[in-house]
Order: sequence, then structure tokens, then C-alpha cells
Amino acid sequence: MTDAGAQVAPDPADLPLDALRALRHQLQHEDDCVSYARRVAQARLDLVASEHARRAAGTDGDLNEQIGEILGQHLTGGPARPPRPTDDLSDNPLADELESVCAEHHFGRLTDLDDVELAALSDAIGGFEQRVSADRRERFARLDALSAELVRRYRDGEADVDTLLTD
Repeated sequence: MTDAGAQVAPDPADLPLDALRALRHQLQHEDDCVSYARRVAQARLDLVASEHARRAAGTDGDLNEQIGEILGQHLTGGPARPPRPTDDLSDNPLADELESVCAEHHFGRLTDLDDVELAALSDAIGGFEQRVSADRRERFARLDALSAELVRRYRDGEADVDTLLTD
């Protein structure tokens, strides 16, 4: 995540090819972690919203019946991206932070929370999701700049396309 003390990202044009590729690979992995945490946060927000809607409708519906559908909407991936190996991303700092937020606001007792507690839980998860989404947008901009520089180098002959097969 970006903070006031963070270093300015290097200009992709100033990086040697190996460093450019390595930084792009690192940012792709970081994006995988950010994306995972964001999808989990969105799924949990949907569960909170579903519980809120159930209460507003005055129904006795069982949230457990909706969990599979709600989670399936978020945890199966996002928009199409170039395929990369799928790692278990549940043990990263963002996932841990989300777990802490949910534990602090008693997500595990979702149906037992009163309306004020439910709203506080929604606000806490929503704030986390917004912050992670902003970070993800910044990361995409950096990835786009790195990718554009790689494409430029291949197009202009500064990098050998044959080396792509060895990466």
C-alpha cells in the first residue's frame, strides 16, 4: 500500500531490461494479493448487505443458503487477464488485515449483530475495500507503464523477442 513515506517509482525507461521484467513480475504478484483481498472484502460486503436486506424485508431467510452464490461471484477471479500460476494468497498481509477488521467487528456472528454493529461492520469492510481498490488502480497504472516500456523496447529492437521464450 502506498503511504506518504513511499519512494517514487522509477521511470521504466531508466531501468535495465532485467530489472524492468523483475519489477513487472513483482507488481503482478502484488496485484494478485491485492486482487484476492479485494474480492474477499467485496464478498463479505455482499454477505453483510444480504443480511441487511433480509432484515429490512422482515424475512426469516437463511444467509447460509446464499453464501455459495455470493462467494462464487467474487472468488472465481475478475476480468480476463493473462494467465499466471494460481497461488494460495490467503496468507498475505492484506488478507490478514481483512481478517483482523472482520474479527474486530464480529463478522463471524453476522446474523447476531444488532443494526448498529452491522452498519459498523459494513463501514469497516467498505473502508478497507476502498483503500485496497485505490491501491490496485495505482498498481495497474505502474504495470501499464512497465508493459508499455517493454513493448516499446521489443518494437524498437532494443530487446530481443527471442528472449521472451526464456523468461
